[in-house]
Amino acid sequence: MVMSASGDDPRDGPSEEAEVLDWSFQNKANALLRGGRHRGSTFRRAILDGADLTEADFTRCDFRRASMVGADLMKSAFDGADLRGADLRKARMNLSNFRNCRLEGADLRGIRGKYAIWQGSDWWNATLDEKLEKALKKKWPKPDEA
Repeated sequence: MVMSASGDDPRDGPSEEAEVLDWSFQNKANALLRGGRHRGSTFRRAILDGADLTEADFTRCDFRRASMVGADLMKSAFDGADLRGADLRKARMNLSNFRNCRLEGADLRGIRGKYAIWQGSDWWNATLDEKLEKALKKKWPKPDEA
């Protein structure tokens, strides 16, 4: 399994340097990417069910049609990520940033993401629970309803 650089070894370079991954079409269920810096990585149609993606940077990553059922995404940055068609059922998404994400066709049922930042994301094009929809409408309304 490919792991994130910890930054403890000086040969790894600066700890803020991104490790770009291409896990497209791979089964990486229960993967550990906690605290990793993976800006611009590709996870298209990857299976990341039950994966630990907490406190990581996934800015501008491609998660199109990825399966992340039950994954832990808490305190992570997904700014500008493409999550179209992703299966995020029962994922833990609280305290994460989803600014300007593409969510068309994503399945967000059963998630815990009420306290995430959804600014500029098209959450209304995703499938989600009524309770979450109500919370997001209040805090992050559609541009035409603001």
